[in-house]
Amino acid sequence: MTQETLNFNAEVSRLLELVARSLYADRQIFLRELISNASDACERLKFLSLTDQKILGEDTELAVTISLDKRTRSISITDNGIGMNREDLIENLGTIARSGTAAFADALEKNSDSDTSLIGQFGVGFYSVFMVADHVEVLTRKAGEKTGWKWISEGGDGFSIEEEDSAPLRGTKISLHLREDAREFREALRVRTIVREYADHIALPIMLDTDEEPEQLNEASAIWTRPAKEIDDSQYEEFYRYVSHSFDQPLYTMHFSTEGRLAYTALLFVPTMRPLDIMDPNGRRGVRLYVRRVFITDEYEDLLPSYLRFLRGVVDSEDLPLNISRDTLQDSPLVARIQRGLVRHVVRTLQRQLQDEPSKYAEFWSNFGAVLKEGIYHDPDRRDDLINLSLFNSTYDSDSQTTLKQYIERMQENQEVIYYLSAEELEFARSSPHLESFRAKSIEVLLLTDAIDDFWVQEVGSYDGKDFRSITRGQVNLNNENSDDSEDNEEIQISEEMKKLLESINNELGDSVKDVRVSGRLTDSISCLVADDLDIDVRFAQMLSAHGSLNAEPPRILEINPEHTVVKNLINISDDMSQDHFNAVANLFLDQARIAAGESLPDPAGFASRLAQVLEKSLDSNK
Repeated sequence: MTQETLNFNAEVSRLLELVARSLYADRQIFLRELISNASDACERLKFLSLTDQKILGEDTELAVTISLDKRTRSISITDNGIGMNREDLIENLGTIARSGTAAFADALEKNSDSDTSLIGQFGVGFYSVFMVADHVEVLTRKAGEKTGWKWISEGGDGFSIEEEDSAPLRGTKISLHLREDAREFREALRVRTIVREYADHIALPIMLDTDEEPEQLNEASAIWTRPAKEIDDSQYEEFYRYVSHSFDQPLYTMHFSTEGRLAYTALLFVPTMRPLDIMDPNGRRGVRLYVRRVFITDEYEDLLPSYLRFLRGVVDSEDLPLNISRDTLQDSPLVARIQRGLVRHVVRTLQRQLQDEPSKYAEFWSNFGAVLKEGIYHDPDRRDDLINLSLFNSTYDSDSQTTLKQYIERMQENQEVIYYLSAEELEFARSSPHLESFRAKSIEVLLLTDAIDDFWVQEVGSYDGKDFRSITRGQVNLNNENSDDSEDNEEIQISEEMKKLLESINNELGDSVKDVRVSGRLTDSISCLVADDLDIDVRFAQMLSAHGSLNAEPPRILEINPEHTVVKNLINISDDMSQDHFNAVANLFLDQARIAAGESLPDPAGFASRLAQVLEKSLDSNK
């Protein structure tokens, strides 16, 4: 087969430029990334050999070998793992098809000050080689196949592929022609230091091929099998970076074992930094499953529930069969028991952290709280625990968050419900006109801004005997008792003139609203929109409609503040106004309510025309 020249896809080309420019100060990470990829290749081959021993042939000792050549200014990393064929080379080294890679590149571009915390999170660590090399050659042969391949690139726009007889009999050899300013990586001492710092925990030999005997650089024992008292923080940190492909430090580390009827060991980490694809429930999982130190899979979604997908690490079972398949995993009662044990341990760890180090827990919550709350909706068995682990913004303190238990403790004497406001953004929630009367009466309101909030609140219904109540739904009157829902508060006394004004506004707005009524929740604003008691909450309806789960949002009720100066003046002059002028004002009340809720106006041109008309009348009357 003749050599063929192919182009990188657009995201790879962009990434190459960003990597070379943004991560220059920490270029040694290229070696860690290549060793990590080589280790993965060996583990995948080891897994295949469980059902096909012949795939190993006579080369049964899996290892990674680093070779240095000062004369040619090159370094090579060789493994005898699974290897690649032409299709694998194109898919793995020529394109990036992962969801969210564009977001990764955007983040990398914004963090140009040598921020290494991003590289590797989207499986793009290989491209770090172009920080140190001006020419990269990959020789590879896939296990069980006869044809070897050569992949060559100098970065830029593309690469070439051709058949190559000199490729390893199995596995991959990556050779880098180092730039002059990267000559430090030709030195054995520098390589030894990097490997011992970043890859000592990898459970297969990493060899340095020197002029003398080959030298093993790492301990080559699975870190999770060692007693926790023998492992220091720096070793945990480097293993976390290896297994997560991240460069931040773990916020929490959980290393534990169970014995008896079901034996397994887990080494789990909570990242400090929020992964860019964390809100994708189908995104990459970060916990690897081993059986008796043999890697099985890192793609098994049910090892941990989706709401714990932020965890990174390994789980090693002593009881699962080595030849377990993906289908068997899904049906295995042992896996289900392991999952329950893992969830129980993680929840207990978070409970201790919330109690002992609330400020550190708040850091965890800001990154992963929206994910953890998914469990309130999806996991009834753990619902109470997860609710008690949840933190919420509220009107009590804008600088800190609250638990529901703390909210309950601060409730006013006659308050029987937990008030909440759901909004798309916290800034919209804090400035919402719906809060005005609650602030005036010093009644605390939870501010819910995560999409999952609208679902779990509906599912749970109450906490500690107190119902959840949306302040954008139903009638609110806080004048008599702070939050009693008695019949005395259902009716707000209004004048005949106000009734006439409401009827006129309602006639003009027609089907745009369900009704027009006076408001018991406004003190400063003219108007707001609310859902009827029997309708779904405003934001919940918006989300369902946006996702095609609701044919049309139900019309809402426009509430008018009878104490507002504009409303009082409108009552006084409405009989003398032209119908067009009155209609413009009535529609502006609705426009204002939509804007205050952070909504887009359905007719911006009409709004501009109405506003100009009212301004013109106002200026004419003041001549």
